[in-house]
Amino acid sequence: MDNVLHMNGGMGETSYAKNSLLQWKGIATTLPITKEAIAELMCNSSFPIGRLAIANLGCASGPNSLFLVSEVIKAAHKLSRELGHKSTDQFQIFLNDLPGNDFNNIFSSIQGFKEKIMEEMGSCTDSEPILMFITGVPGSFYDRLFQSDSLHFIHSSYSVHWSSQVPRGLEENKGNIYMAKTSPQCVLEAYYKQFRTDFSSFLNHRAQELVTGGRMVLTFFGRRSAEPCAKECCYIWELMSMALNQMALEGLIDQDKLDSFNLPLFTPSAMEVEAEIQKQGSFAIKHLELWDMSWNAYEGEVDLPKALRDGGYNVSRCMKALFEPIITHKFNLPREVMNEVFKRYGLLLSDWMANERAILVSLTVSLTKRG
Repeated sequence: MDNVLHMNGGMGETSYAKNSLLQWKGIATTLPITKEAIAELMCNSSFPIGRLAIANLGCASGPNSLFLVSEVIKAAHKLSRELGHKSTDQFQIFLNDLPGNDFNNIFSSIQGFKEKIMEEMGSCTDSEPILMFITGVPGSFYDRLFQSDSLHFIHSSYSVHWSSQVPRGLEENKGNIYMAKTSPQCVLEAYYKQFRTDFSSFLNHRAQELVTGGRMVLTFFGRRSAEPCAKECCYIWELMSMALNQMALEGLIDQDKLDSFNLPLFTPSAMEVEAEIQKQGSFAIKHLELWDMSWNAYEGEVDLPKALRDGGYNVSRCMKALFEPIITHKFNLPREVMNEVFKRYGLLLSDWMANERAILVSLTVSLTKRG
């Protein structure tokens, strides 16, 4: 997956940069939890006055990559002044994603980012200029990425639900591209086993990279139900599966390739996440919650263009930015056929959303590394 899994790059109409409002809203919603973690970190007597090392794991590209970083910098600088400390004015920022990520998109925006944050902070930085050292770190967060005891704060938003690989043992999942009501028990067990392996690896590596007392805030797709293939977490993928199966029946997609196609992700419950954290043992859970928002990022907005009033169209565009590279790699489809996949997917979504609100269940957990 290291070479396949990435969002649509660039700044075009189908890019992640232009279709990641949903993820931005997720980051914005969880900002109070992030700021609370930063405050508790800086109140720790062992906190290194004046500097902060931050890692954004699964940063993708576009405006979201640096939005969270800017909020952390502003909060840390402001809090250090309020606490009467030497102002936190040196920030080492690590932006991590897989090698196929469009890092150039991020790098080209860094100068503007620095200028904007200095403007927003205004007089707070007149006598103490802020130094920001920004580094791209290509690689899987299921491996070691940083030196031991080198990070103070780690953040990851809508990334840790991705698996390191498609689980083994999914041969009987034909007709589905993820867990579904028709999936046999062995498929559900294979997905859960992969999640446990990956999340345990993730926690082990982060425990080595964070300083004692360091903080970590993670947000990913989740579910409330104990049932792994509950509608709340799986219907969005089942509709995509329906679109692909329709096109396979018409000969537009290779049936054998579709039968072997499964998405590399897992939507855990709070209990499953908590169990792995406790089993690994390096972190104390400070906050864990499930929360909901609409899959339609434009829900409730007014004065929208006609196209954006269609919730199915909005969700389909978001999902195309996420999944087009994976589908392209698997099926090697011409552009017009790929467009047809997401057109049909959008229509199925619109039909669904005419009767039910499309809810994305998110799970956010805030952790402290134990001493």
